[in-house]
Amino acid sequence: MNGMEMTEEVFDLLNGKELVDKQHEAMMLLTVSEGGWPHTAMISVGEIVAVSRKELRVGLWPDTSTTANVIRTQKATLVLFWKGKAQYIRLSLERLKELPNAQHQRERFYAKIVEAREDIAKYAELTSGIKINLKNPKEVVERWRETIEDLLQ
Repeated sequence: MNGMEMTEEVFDLLNGKELVDKQHEAMMLLTVSEGGWPHTAMISVGEIVAVSRKELRVGLWPDTSTTANVIRTQKATLVLFWKGKAQYIRLSLERLKELPNAQHQRERFYAKIVEAREDIAKYAELTSGIKINLKNPKEVVERWRETIEDLLQ
């Protein structure tokens, strides 16, 4: 599948709900460094939320290479593995105003999907993607919930 919107399955993953059930999922956010090299960062379901199948909000840690790359280029690619499929989602990003009352300091971005591509191998089954185990799930999931609230403002 190629298009300008994420699949319904991906939307359900990134809808900002049931974070406890999704706490083990991690994705990659790819940007381009000042030197022109690909830069890879991991991102969780607590740092990105789908507001529609064509739009997302992203909350990145300030003062990171990824955040600097997004501010400079206004582009990123989200890569995730979900329900036996690889998903490659190109994003055009716009920096949002700082929230003075934010519960957690993040650089916030509005992201419009430029292209969404689903990849399935005909000869193999994709059995897993990036999986994580949180060291303090209760604390982290609560922070994610609060970050999602801030992103949706």
